[in-house]
Amino acid sequence: MGTNLLALSPVERRVLDSLTVAVLLFNQELRLIYLNPAAEVLFASSARQMLGVHVRDLVSCPAGEMERDLKIALASGQPFSEREALLPFPDGREVTVDCTISPIRDGEAPMEILVELQQKDHQLRITREERLISQHHAARQLVRGLAHEIKNPLGGLRGAAQLLERELPDESLREYTQIIIAEADRLQALMNRMLGPNKLPKREEVNIHQILERVRQLALAESGDEVVIRRDYDPSIPTLQGDADQLIQALLNLVRNATRASGSGGILILRTRILRQFTIGNQRHRLVIKIDVEDNGPGISAEVMSRLFYPMIGNTSGSGLGLSIAQSLINLHHGLIECTSRPGETIFSVLLPVGVKYV
Repeated sequence: MGTNLLALSPVERRVLDSLTVAVLLFNQELRLIYLNPAAEVLFASSARQMLGVHVRDLVSCPAGEMERDLKIALASGQPFSEREALLPFPDGREVTVDCTISPIRDGEAPMEILVELQQKDHQLRITREERLISQHHAARQLVRGLAHEIKNPLGGLRGAAQLLERELPDESLREYTQIIIAEADRLQALMNRMLGPNKLPKREEVNIHQILERVRQLALAESGDEVVIRRDYDPSIPTLQGDADQLIQALLNLVRNATRASGSGGILILRTRILRQFTIGNQRHRLVIKIDVEDNGPGISAEVMSRLFYPMIGNTSGSGLGLSIAQSLINLHHGLIECTSRPGETIFSVLLPVGVKYV
């Protein structure tokens, strides 16, 4: 079976590569001899790094439970399953999975162990993302409708003030009409910001690390020595089709928020990783770039977190449109912004699929 897995036809290989279930194959010495892309995502490591590794070095189960279970399956020749098992990893992560262990034999070849790991929180994440995308689109439609309703009378108000200004006999009275016109223009600019971006991204090859470096330089120029911005980049990340200006605007909004949250002496981390066979909402992508903007600020309350990307929510300074606009810009790239927060660690994660075509 091991030989067959390693010599699959193109169709069979595509089937295994498309599975959302992590599939791993171990030999009799309990060393990994095959894994599919879903397993690479689950273990946050590449096949090149994992192949040949012993099971005890892949997971950190208490008292070597995984190693023990594989030995029992080899000895008995019987498959078994465990539901909602907690799978700890050496990097400190813990993932809840449904685990199936199946001994398999191909003719006279030595018995091997097939392990299938279905991440239980995977569907929960997809559901959460779909809800986030749906809520954001609904909020944007509401804001757009409201902004258009406000813009129409604003135009009439400004025009009436200009006409009145021409008829005023006293030059000193024009100061008041100028105030009306200036405030109408200010409200018009705010409405335009609330409407947000409405153009598709330009189709051009962009390097995400060049964009992040530009954002980092702008943020350091604004904050001076108040914050430290560290970089943790994955050099293997490919280029993607996108709009550099829109991506800079979105990421700069996130970094500015992080610098405000962390305050003087704060530490920010810009991190990039590549995810394989990753789902955003209900759309699966072969490659996804993940960009983390992490700060060590006080964190975000649960109340604010539930409506974080709505307009007028978030920072008390400014208009409160930064996160909403950033989400819209990333949505235009078929991506998504997520956030996790606890005291001392807030992470905004930008997910951008590679290879998306814009029409």
